[in-house]
Amino acid sequence: MAKDIQKDEITGTDTTGHEWDGIKELNTPLPKWWLYTLYGTVIWGLAYTVAYPAWPMLTSATPGLLGYTSRGELAESVNQAKEGQKAQLEKISAASLEDILKDPEMLAFARAGGAAAFKVNCVQCHGAGAAGSAGYPNLNDDDWLWGGTADHIYTTLQHGIRYTVSADTRDSQMPAFGADGILKPEEIADVSHYVLTLAGEQADAAKAEAGKQPFIDNCAACHGEDGKGNADMGAPNLTDKIWLYGGSVEQVAQQVTKPRHGVMPGWSTRLDDTTIKQLAVYVHSLGGGQAAVPATQ
Repeated sequence: MAKDIQKDEITGTDTTGHEWDGIKELNTPLPKWWLYTLYGTVIWGLAYTVAYPAWPMLTSATPGLLGYTSRGELAESVNQAKEGQKAQLEKISAASLEDILKDPEMLAFARAGGAAAFKVNCVQCHGAGAAGSAGYPNLNDDDWLWGGTADHIYTTLQHGIRYTVSADTRDSQMPAFGADGILKPEEIADVSHYVLTLAGEQADAAKAEAGKQPFIDNCAACHGEDGKGNADMGAPNLTDKIWLYGGSVEQVAQQVTKPRHGVMPGWSTRLDDTTIKQLAVYVHSLGGGQAAVPATQ
């Protein structure tokens, strides 16, 4: 059946000859320039799949005539970056921590590298800002369980804390004074009040006075009679209002009764020595790092 092509009276455009319920369709084909653009993009797309990796196969994809891959470009960029850092990394590898801290150029590079390594390996426990949380030390303050010089921090990073994989790990165990029956519950309560007075916190004066002697008898060996701790033993300073597991009477009593002992991995099994040096420098620079103790004659 021949199409009934007519000219639309309003627009002057031919119809397609189709009619539905009295409605006729105008014959308005796409502009030539639009079609040519479409054909060009199709040709471009086909050429692109020939030049670059595109068509999937069983275990890979067609490599493309140009041999380009985004992974290859990334690898090249990483290699260039490593090559640019090589000289500084070699200097840090050969230098002592003391020398790094004295050299502004090495120090800046080490801090930047340490910050990057910290974000990958340490933020999970210590937080993005290194402020820590309950059970995870704040690395920004000046309270250090095992010493805050760059060398102390380096040793802690190397061997970890209570990390049984390393024979040289930092290790200390606080007795479970309540769980093991060393102190009675009322004695633990008195000691907890006394510990709070050491930090200048509010506490029951009578209980604190009663807890002084049990503290001297049971706790001073590690924390000292003045409560200022002992970094050689990992015994925290109890006078500075910095609490790893909380500073209320109940929280202190809980720690005395059945202490929690955190574990930190030794990073020498996972990171190279140069990276550990950079981490030590970065942590030392966060604000609470201690100066090296001069050697005695």
